Amino acid sequence: MAKLGGNEMNAIKILAIALIVAGGLGLAYGGFTYTKETHEAKLGPIELSVQEKETVNIPVWAGVVSIAAGAILLFARK
Repeated sequence: MAKLGGNEMNAIKILAIALIVAGGLGLAYGGFTYTKETHEAKLGPIELSVQEKETVNIPVWAGVVSIAAGAILLFARK
């Protein structure tokens, strides 16, 4: 059963590191942009589509909370 506990600790460490990295990226970039197709029309051989750029802003507090939660998970001992 010692292996199961070791695997759980490794999973928690990986989650903690992922939270810290995600929080750091959120603070560094402040958001991300993606493109989505909203309308598409086919008129015979002609195809038309409209693409919109969407921006998602990540609040500073979310980055800080993510880093703090990751640090707590990484350094907390049971």
